[in-house]
Amino acid sequence: MTHPLLTALAQARLRDAPMFVKWCELNGVTACPATPASVARFVADCASLGMSRLWPAVQDISRMHVALGLADPTLGGTAASAMSAVAAISPPRSWPGRFKQRFDALPYDIQVHLASHEAQRERALRRAQNDAASCRQKLAAFEAQTKDEQTNGNETAAHGKA
Repeated sequence: MTHPLLTALAQARLRDAPMFVKWCELNGVTACPATPASVARFVADCASLGMSRLWPAVQDISRMHVALGLADPTLGGTAASAMSAVAAISPPRSWPGRFKQRFDALPYDIQVHLASHEAQRERALRRAQNDAASCRQKLAAFEAQTKDEQTNGNETAAHGKA
């Protein structure tokens, strides 16, 4: 027998994730506790809503479970892979292949942060490489000019002695 306060809290939490709860009712699935597989099915079925509406719904599912002291069914595994399929965020290019494969298992918000951070790092690296190449070209041009001036100065001095 569960305590009435826990029952009331569970019902309040169910109201916090209305989209998922309604989907569960339509599909004959338990909303709380939810399984990662049911969250993955929810994500796949609601993919047409787009990440702007789907991600808050998944966060509601997460909060509902965490507030009740239950395992979060949205973290990792099939739920994270389903979110990755919808979001279609590419893993950072600089990552080794074995880590790129694990990128899909990360939560969506972490993927967004990592992808943004890596893109910013790549731009800074490219900018630094371009600046270094420009400096090398300027240095080579300066050295060539200095060499020409020295060569022309030596020729002028040689003609003056003759």
